[in-house]
Amino acid sequence: MEAVDPTVFRLAIFVLAIFVGYYVVWSVTPALHTPLMAVTNAISSVIIVGALLAAAAHGQDGELTRNVLISKGAGAVAAAFAAVNIFGGFLVTQRMLAMYKKKDRGK
Repeated sequence: MEAVDPTVFRLAIFVLAIFVGYYVVWSVTPALHTPLMAVTNAISSVIIVGALLAAAAHGQDGELTRNVLISKGAGAVAAAFAAVNIFGGFLVTQRMLAMYKKKDRGK
């Protein structure tokens, strides 16, 4: 019996994670949405710290090797994605909280 290629195995896990994430997110009731967004923003803030550390990587003696450049690029991309996630989360949270505010009918 032959072993499964690790790339195929990781791709299968990634696809399953997409389906599970989709069904978990869409099954959340609106009342729980705002607290979950706050937790997601907190996780993204931790990710952005790691991304900034990766983007600031340098090799021994300040040498720019291929691995250092890959680390810097991956860190910059991760920081950009995490920033979009954080700001988008704040916008969605503000919108959700605005739904619960009382509307002024007199004006």
